[in-house]
Amino acid sequence: MSMIPSNLARVPSFLASRIALGSLGRTNSALLNTQTSLSSGRSINRASDDPIRASSILSLNDRAHRTNLHRQNLSFAQNILDTLESPLANTQTLVNEMYNLASGELTLGEPGERQAMAATVESAIRTLLDNANFSSQGLYLLGGSTPTSPPVTRTSDGAYRYTARGSGLLSDLGIADQIPLTLGGDTALGETSARQRGTLDLNPALTATTRLSDLRGARGLGVTPGAVQFNFNGGPAATVDLTGATTVGEVNTRLAAAIAQYETDNSVTILGPFGVDTLGESINIDVVAGGTLTFFDAATGSTAADLGLSQAAFTPVNANGAATDPRLTLDSPLTALSGVNLPLDSIRIRFRRNDGTGTSVDVDLSAVNTIDDLRNAIEVSAPGVRVEINSAGTGLDITSELAGRTVSVEDIAGGFSSAQQLGIRTFASDTPISVFNNGRGVEIVDGKTDQSGAYDRDLNTDFRVTLGNGQHFDVDLRPQDMTDVSTLLARINAEFASQLGTQPNPAFPVLAAGQFDARISAGPNGIALFSSLAGPIEVDTLNNSGAAEHLGLKTLTLETATGEYVAQDRAGVRVNNLFTNLVDLRDALLRNDTSGIQFAAQGLRAAQDRLTSAQAIVGSRSQRLSQHLERLEDNDVLDKKILSSLQDTDFAEASVKLSSLSLQLQATLQSIGAVQGRTLFDFLS
Repeated sequence: MSMIPSNLARVPSFLASRIALGSLGRTNSALLNTQTSLSSGRSINRASDDPIRASSILSLNDRAHRTNLHRQNLSFAQNILDTLESPLANTQTLVNEMYNLASGELTLGEPGERQAMAATVESAIRTLLDNANFSSQGLYLLGGSTPTSPPVTRTSDGAYRYTARGSGLLSDLGIADQIPLTLGGDTALGETSARQRGTLDLNPALTATTRLSDLRGARGLGVTPGAVQFNFNGGPAATVDLTGATTVGEVNTRLAAAIAQYETDNSVTILGPFGVDTLGESINIDVVAGGTLTFFDAATGSTAADLGLSQAAFTPVNANGAATDPRLTLDSPLTALSGVNLPLDSIRIRFRRNDGTGTSVDVDLSAVNTIDDLRNAIEVSAPGVRVEINSAGTGLDITSELAGRTVSVEDIAGGFSSAQQLGIRTFASDTPISVFNNGRGVEIVDGKTDQSGAYDRDLNTDFRVTLGNGQHFDVDLRPQDMTDVSTLLARINAEFASQLGTQPNPAFPVLAAGQFDARISAGPNGIALFSSLAGPIEVDTLNNSGAAEHLGLKTLTLETATGEYVAQDRAGVRVNNLFTNLVDLRDALLRNDTSGIQFAAQGLRAAQDRLTSAQAIVGSRSQRLSQHLERLEDNDVLDKKILSSLQDTDFAEASVKLSSLSLQLQATLQSIGAVQGRTLFDFLS
């Protein structure tokens, strides 16, 4: 209780008034704070009430705000994942139905029924397109990391192209920030693209515009620009600082300037008329007759060695440094590519259906100057086809994004073989036989024996080649011949050579050298059969072998420009995903192709497993989010409990304090009244 101290009883009236008013003010202030706490429910309403507790309260309030935002994000993410389960489940059901349909047609299907079932598969393809483009809350759920536009589009040619990128969209989920909200197409659909790896090392030459960062360096360790030292004919050493140089042209300019200064300082002549330049993969320095220019690194440097300058001295007969092995880049000029003769001409990109028909586009490359120009020319002319530099930086790869079509890159007969020069032709000598027929390879007859158990060639021959005058020879393909196109062609030609001078049918003349050759077509992709004899070449199946059909030899087309009979192209780049599986099934049903139906069924079986895995992924992500939400709620409850203990008013305590302060105020007022009523005369008397 506030009161006037007894030791201050005899003081001036003004001081007594000040003391009394101070006491009254403190009591009123405490009373106000208590009333505010009771009315607001908070024991601390200003930071000055308790700075330490106020700091803790502010921290807890900030964490509560962030927790609320994370809770909203988690709830949004959970809704997205819960929604994603629906199209996946629908697609799983669809694939199960199509797999059962394919299995049924394999055992009981008739030609008429199969064609009717093809319409059912076509409807399933359209349903799959709707499921793949399913969206919720503005996001396409199979859109990967770019989910704001439909991930799958249907081209005018009836192919299906997945255009989204990335594996999934990540949201700010706090402790769960690494859980993607969407799926990439490869998770549910299968491959979103297929790559044809280039067959050539284009081995680009060094140019003035080549970036130092694109050099593997003479030691294979890259190039770090720094100081380089040199001398001429054993004279004094000089230093040229290459720090900060970014291109080979800058290096050559600094080297030339430093050598010129050395010539002035030492009254010598070093450089011939060609100066410092590039040749092949090396820096080339023209040194005058009788001169020896030697480069070397300081004790801690490696720039001279990396640039190929210090491996050997430059002399009139040794003007080239060591090879620096430039990488192929988008900026690489075509003039710098090994084995590429300019100008290029047109290449043909063919989009083939399962029945061998399709469309094609010719791409004019005569005006391209760099790899980037080449890439743009092809990708603009053939949407869905991409040109990429391989991971080693040595050549070009062709990538297709078109499901339901086999993409082939070929040369045009009579041209400059530009696709072959660039290493992007999809039918080449090293094309694996295993990629033929959409990855099914080629079926041959092998290992057949007669009744005695001995190998019987007649039972193992795969097809017969009949030339224009009726002569024929048989071809027995073995497993070791089915490695790639080169081994296959070698075997066919070897079989012809082994039967020279013979003829099973005496009505025709015997085979003679030079009458037949199997090779790669100079124009359209495919195996080319050439005969010096007039008349068509025919290929017939033997022993029910699938080789002739699977190699495309059952359908031969005469190329008048070359006189070759070219087989169907059974290789190419093909995207293996769920759209492709259904397109294959539809087309196989229309063609009454039992083996095609079986192959499509195998693809659908793999799709079932893939969709099951995708559903499991989505379910696990949803479960993780639920666990994070529960943990977030638990943490929030604990924070609120701590916040309540720091901030909330204890109403019982505050009520007692309010009563006490009210009594104190009344006593203070009475004391002030009593003191203020006395004067000096009261003490004197």
